[in-house]
Amino acid sequence: MDLTPYVLDFKPGWDRHFKDFDKGVQQLILKKFEHMKQPLQARGLHGSRYRVEEVGGYRIAFIQDDLNRVKHIHFVANHPQYEKWYSGKE
Repeated sequence: MDLTPYVLDFKPGWDRHFKDFDKGVQQLILKKFEHMKQPLQARGLHGSRYRVEEVGGYRIAFIQDDLNRVKHIHFVANHPQYEKWYSGKE
């Protein structure tokens, strides 16, 4: 198993909802980003290429590029916002 850490790549607009969260929630999510640099597997998102990490009632949706060791962060939101996003209603 390759233990090389991943680089996080934040896509434009990833923080659309994040910037409105209170500081405590933002801190929890920022801690999770540090954890996501480790070479651990996340669960897949309903058969799509996206993977999901959970932070309490919040979700981080990203695409994992194992070849280049990059996790592309696309979306961070609470669960109702996340459901709208993945159902294409946002």
